[in-house]
Amino acid sequence: MHAYDTKDLERLFGLPASAVRALARAGNIQPVRRSGRLHYSFHDLVVLRTASALRAAKISSQRINKTLQELRSALPEGSALNKISLTALGNRIAIREGQSLRESESGQYALALEIVEEKGRLHVISRQDAAPTPAPASALESDNGSEFSTGVSVSRSADEHYARALAIEDSNPQAAQKAYELCLKADPDYLEARINLGRLLHMAGRLAEAERVYRIGAKTDPFIAFNLAVVLEDLKREPDAIIAYREALALDPQFADAHFNLARLYERAKDPKASLRHLLAYRRMMDQGA
Repeated sequence: MHAYDTKDLERLFGLPASAVRALARAGNIQPVRRSGRLHYSFHDLVVLRTASALRAAKISSQRINKTLQELRSALPEGSALNKISLTALGNRIAIREGQSLRESESGQYALALEIVEEKGRLHVISRQDAAPTPAPASALESDNGSEFSTGVSVSRSADEHYARALAIEDSNPQAAQKAYELCLKADPDYLEARINLGRLLHMAGRLAEAERVYRIGAKTDPFIAFNLAVVLEDLKREPDAIIAYREALALDPQFADAHFNLARLYERAKDPKASLRHLLAYRRMMDQGA
């Protein structure tokens, strides 16, 4: 449990005291008063962070509390809200389930959208179908594997492959993946291509492949190490994810989201001292505007 006053919470999460009180009255957070100060569990802090993000997306406090109450009542006994990922979908609240979104009120899946986590933040992007559409053969490699039908060959520069991949990500993600692979073949140290290829593989549910792509660059770039940790979490390998988040912090000690995610994972791992250490680091960075 961690002690905070209303000013602390407003500084950390941008939540006014009235919003925090509303969450407490609804039972969505359960602070405990000790020695005249309110103490919040890490579960409470995750809920506060979620509520902050939804309020920033112009979702009303009433709707946020109603959704959280409904989710809490539907959870199995002993489960907690901090294991559910919520995001704004226009003026509605959606539940993240893997790479899909389900509207909290209707229960319908948002088939025209895809959700991706990049650098610790959720992004919603358009897509044509719920499942990837196989690219036509003409858009992929020729029989000898050396060239696209558009004439983009392996011998071209890494920059040219990267530019092509970036241009066709939305219209043909499979061809974009191939172009990023060619870019990395031409220049294995092309970090932007590695980040984007890993993201596309992650979005497609090809987690083991995304892990392999990220691992090559995880020792040199904090964002790649962070993205690797997110993939490892999705693979249910939380001890490995902790190592990857720590590698991200070794490369960039000011990576606030890595501190927050480590605090969450250490809390689950029953290591409150480590959880508190990273939570305090996150709080300090938010105070400094990191």
